[in-house]
Amino acid sequence: MDEILAEVYSEGRQANQETVEEIINRLEAKKNYIPSSDRVRREYAYVLLEEYRKYVAGRKDKTT
Repeated sequence: MDEILAEVYSEGRQANQETVEEIINRLEAKKNYIPSSDRVRREYAYVLLEEYRKYVAGRKDKTT
């Protein structure tokens, strides 16, 4: 997961729904199980968005 977060960050992606979908797609491509239930997937996307926001904030703190 950290590798994927680093990749999307290095691509300059913003912390938004589009980026979360890309993260999910990359996780699935690496054979990570992502539930197919719409409700669970939305919850998972929300958690991923929060994690990516934390990752971005952490990276910004290291560059200042």
